[in-house]
Amino acid sequence: MFEYKYLSKEHLKGFNKYKYSAVDTSPLSNYVMHPTWNTIVKVIPKSIAPNLITFAGFLCMVAVVAILTAYDYEFFAAGGRPGLAGYECDVPNWVFTFCGVMIFLAYNLDGLDGKQARRIGVSGPLGELFDHGLDSYIVFLIPYSIISIFGRDPVFSVPCLRGLLIVISVVMNFYVSHCEKYNTGTLYLPWSYDLSMWVCSVLFLIAGAYGPEYYKHYVFGDVTFAQMLEVVIHVMGCITTYPVAVYNVYLSYKTPGGASKKYPFLEATKPIWSMLVMTAAVIIWAVKSPNNILEQHPRAFILMYGTLFSNISSRLIIAEMSHRRCELLSWMTWPLLKGIMISLHLPHLESVVLHLLLVLFVLSHVHYGICVVRQICAHLKISCFTVPKEKRK
Repeated sequence: MFEYKYLSKEHLKGFNKYKYSAVDTSPLSNYVMHPTWNTIVKVIPKSIAPNLITFAGFLCMVAVVAILTAYDYEFFAAGGRPGLAGYECDVPNWVFTFCGVMIFLAYNLDGLDGKQARRIGVSGPLGELFDHGLDSYIVFLIPYSIISIFGRDPVFSVPCLRGLLIVISVVMNFYVSHCEKYNTGTLYLPWSYDLSMWVCSVLFLIAGAYGPEYYKHYVFGDVTFAQMLEVVIHVMGCITTYPVAVYNVYLSYKTPGGASKKYPFLEATKPIWSMLVMTAAVIIWAVKSPNNILEQHPRAFILMYGTLFSNISSRLIIAEMSHRRCELLSWMTWPLLKGIMISLHLPHLESVVLHLLLVLFVLSHVHYGICVVRQICAHLKISCFTVPKEKRK
């Protein structure tokens, strides 16, 4: 079942000569988090594999989504439920506290896995791929979870479509950084990552202490807290990620030698198209839906987008690490477009189509991830979750 070979021999050969290169200039990361992680990692047993730490962090985020889904499937818990005149939160405060702790724990585990790998001498392409592949889902699950803090309140939240756009804005920071690495050979970690993880954790902890109603107020004039946060999220990407990425690619292409691939323009921009087509299609579906499918099934719709995003990102990460050209369009684009066409012409099937696509994409993505990890483990003759005996001493 999980023996399918997604990677070619050329991909595997590319992994053999891959060397990790990253630049992290974030003050919060360098002066607070890295010293903290360097201290904590000393007490972690050497028998614990770095990939196990990575996976534990991912499971923390899965736990957050699972409990919020159980208590707030329709995103109405923090306001906006039809027929309910006043405000009544259906989620106990302890759930928000739990989520804040789990998100912060996931963030720290994500920082500790690399420290553990270098400490015991097992750094390699599998660890980076496993880390960044799961990060591509975690980066989506965080804004996906935060929606439950604000709900669908008609006054103190934002409409579902704008909520989807916020999720898109957040995940695009991650994707643009990897498009940058695809061209330059170096991953420039955005400052917004560390800051956003702290902010997300604090947002949940405050909601746990005072309830989601704490955020139901005007910051100044008619601008609500949710609207202000929405603007900040969009502006952060436009200021700290996109122009910096373009500038770094420009410098790498202008610098003689170096690790830059120096692709022709069309090849350099190739990673953009698959993500652009998929994102545009999803937004068009949300806007043109005859049944307003995003409002009817917001959790399923946004989860479908996040899964598509993670799969396309993971394939780009593999391309950049194996020094192969990335694909122009993901195969998932075609069933997505077909599903949208059916939904627009046969509205009574729209809900069924959405959930079938969600199941197809989730199962396909899980299958892809497991098969790729198994294939690389077999190629490198290593185990994903086990530390070699000689490294445990």
